[in-house]
Amino acid sequence: MQNDVKVGELDRRIVAALQLNGRASWGAVAKYASTSESTVLRRAAQLTESGQLRVIGVVDVLRCGLGVPVLVRFRCRPGTAGSVAEAVAARPETRYASVLTGSADCTAELVLPTHSDVARLQLDGLPGAGDVLETETLAVMRTFTSNHDWDSGVLGPDAVAGLRGEDVRPFEEQLWERPPEKLDELDLAIIAALGEDGRMSFKELSRQVGSSESTAARRVDSLVKRGCLRFRTLAEPDILGFTVEFMLWLSVLPGHLDAAGQQLAAHPGTRYLSATTGRFNLVGQVVLRHYGELYRHTTDVVGALPGLQAADVTLQVSTLKRAWTPTPRTILEDA
Repeated sequence: MQNDVKVGELDRRIVAALQLNGRASWGAVAKYASTSESTVLRRAAQLTESGQLRVIGVVDVLRCGLGVPVLVRFRCRPGTAGSVAEAVAARPETRYASVLTGSADCTAELVLPTHSDVARLQLDGLPGAGDVLETETLAVMRTFTSNHDWDSGVLGPDAVAGLRGEDVRPFEEQLWERPPEKLDELDLAIIAALGEDGRMSFKELSRQVGSSESTAARRVDSLVKRGCLRFRTLAEPDILGFTVEFMLWLSVLPGHLDAAGQQLAAHPGTRYLSATTGRFNLVGQVVLRHYGELYRHTTDVVGALPGLQAADVTLQVSTLKRAWTPTPRTILEDA
């Protein structure tokens, strides 16, 4: 795979439009990126070929009763964080993995079949265990916002309204307390196909899953409305102009957890935020445009959260895997 396609301002607008709606028509993307449809098709194809852009369908495993997400923090022997993160990222149940700097050396999100498998994970150990000094496992209880809900701010409110519509509240916020949805074989086949290519046409999808085109379209619409299926645009934050990415590990008084979660999730830099079990009960992934913004984010954003007892910041040195997909290297144009 080639990773040498340089990314410019037009590419940022194209990626930002797809971040708002991964299945938007190329015409709509062109409209809000302020360019022609042919240019969008050409640049999107180049970015996709280089591995720097991909749209996939992602299933909400908690919503559908398909697994339990857990976040794991690792402290490693000096000089081994990269190899430990690579070993963990190679596991099929690992959805996300990155190398950190700070109180933890690397972190990963794994999706396990049941809560009891968390104990099995701890007993059986993880790859690179000889280099791991300490682990801390936090089970996700509720997700306030996810990467597919994030608005980069590259495009204006007209683009948000035009590409997402008026109701932009995260599905997790609306549906998290309902019983898990039940999926049949056709639902699972559709999710698997869109997990490879989230922009697959309904015609091609129907061919792959063995249904009519109208049935495939109805099922996708139903999965989205039920909060089972979302479309995620995979592109590194620096493509969109964000040079700093970090994890927040917060300890919040239980009575203030919901209010703190809602408040932090509303911040434009918050890409992901979940309530978790354990010492840290609110964990987020945040991006900022410049390192100089980190201090004010800590004092003015994190410091203003209700019920906050403790806060830990770990900068992401490199991210190896997002949404089960290895991440590419990005080259940015100087201009």
